[in-house]
Amino acid sequence: MIVVPGPSSTKLGGKVAEILGVRKVDVEYKNFPDGESYLRLSEAVSGEEVALIHTTYPHPDKRILELLLLINTLKDLGARHITAVVPYMAYARQDSRFREGEAISINTIFRLIEGAGADEFITVDVHKEFSLKVFGIEAKNIRAAEAIAEYLRGMDLVRPYILSPDRGALKIAQSIGERLGAEYGNFEKTRDRISGAITVKGERVEARGRDVVIADDLISTGGTIASASKIVKGEGARRVIAVCTHPLLVGDALPKMRGAGVDEVIGTDTIESEVSRISVAQLIAKELSKS
Repeated sequence: MIVVPGPSSTKLGGKVAEILGVRKVDVEYKNFPDGESYLRLSEAVSGEEVALIHTTYPHPDKRILELLLLINTLKDLGARHITAVVPYMAYARQDSRFREGEAISINTIFRLIEGAGADEFITVDVHKEFSLKVFGIEAKNIRAAEAIAEYLRGMDLVRPYILSPDRGALKIAQSIGERLGAEYGNFEKTRDRISGAITVKGERVEARGRDVVIADDLISTGGTIASASKIVKGEGARRVIAVCTHPLLVGDALPKMRGAGVDEVIGTDTIESEVSRISVAQLIAKELSKS
């Protein structure tokens, strides 16, 4: 096996190659003056089993096109087997038709990935696992809770309570909570399908004097986390820590959360950001070694 880190996952791809002890083939990358992408593999890949590691944020449309170009180039240059490892899969939240006439965007993107020549697909904490059924190739979802819980274990948390800001992310809170031997629960989030406005309603949480960890699959604008933080801080939480797999951190997300009482924001390196303190490289390497 060889590892090809795409331009958006150079650090993570390098870590995975090092853990596996395999050769890394770099991608020569640049933008033409008109914005088009230029991609070139630095070494031959003919006859090789290839793990292409390329996340799709920031600039998701461009990153997805680069992913497709790289998969097809690997196929065209004779790679024997291509595993597309997409640590953060953009458009995964567009997995259903919520309003009449909407595009189910992730279905189209998954079909394009397969059509470009991927033989296998791996992602991390996809928004809804059922969306992977669109694939006609083997598709796997890695859960980052193991790595997140291991990191939190070293933080000396005081009577931790693991909280999901909505019911959809309860499995993440549960998985982390069970690994830490901590209580867990969830709030309820509603989103206006037209305006995008979010409302978070919370049941009473016995938070006084405790460290509350708000866990979600991703943090985008930070609005959901901020709303949940205000509630638990109002209940007397000692410290509020926001953790996520995918730290998108759009716009003023970080100051918004900190202004709402969040003491720390921690993410994984599915997206390389200033808060990406937890690596999923070991989890990806473990999954690839099974192939």
